[in-house]
Amino acid sequence: MFGRISTQELLVVLLIVLVIFGPKQLPKLGKTFGKTIKGFKDGIEEGTEEDDTEEI
Repeated sequence: MFGRISTQELLVVLLIVLVIFGPKQLPKLGKTFGKTIKGFKDGIEEGTEEDDTEEI
């Protein structure tokens, strides 16, 4: 039912984001999104490190 996102669908989403936030806010939005993803990945890695030490 839900497949991969096509290029056309991705362009529509990006256009909507551009209209909502405006061109001046896009770099700030991208930076915030990148920091959020990095924090999420760091949290997952930290959780797996704690699990590894508990098994010993």
